[in-house]
Amino acid sequence: MLGSLLAGQLILSGHGFTPAHGYPPLSLGDGLVLRAAVGSVLYLALIALLSLGVATIIRDPGPAIGIVVGLLYLAPIIAAVVNSPHWRNDIERYAPMTAGLAIQATTGLRGQPISPWAGLGVPAAWATAALLTGGLLLRLRDA
Repeated sequence: MLGSLLAGQLILSGHGFTPAHGYPPLSLGDGLVLRAAVGSVLYLALIALLSLGVATIIRDPGPAIGIVVGLLYLAPIIAAVVNSPHWRNDIERYAPMTAGLAIQATTGLRGQPISPWAGLGVPAAWATAALLTGGLLLRLRDA
């Protein structure tokens, strides 16, 4: 994450996104940037735990990967084609990827369907459910 932040600073400043042009510098001293950086690492760890839980439930790597990828990427696609703003908002609020990535938002927070830390709680809940189900099945099925 630190490498990405440093690369972002170099790329943005090279394209005119500098304090001289009214853009604040990227710094881990800024609370929003720090939250986005730490939250991104936590989000990836939660997706790994979700994947572990699904893999334990399924016990076959191919279908487990397909289910996790479908779970992560299908909800944003469905939300994009739903006409109802209410349903779109609900899908984005409870889908693990769209809710979890809210932690990376540093601008337009009022327009987000879910707050950043609550959004990170959504993939945590999905991971917890998958790990508990996987642990229970492992104990009952494979003991």
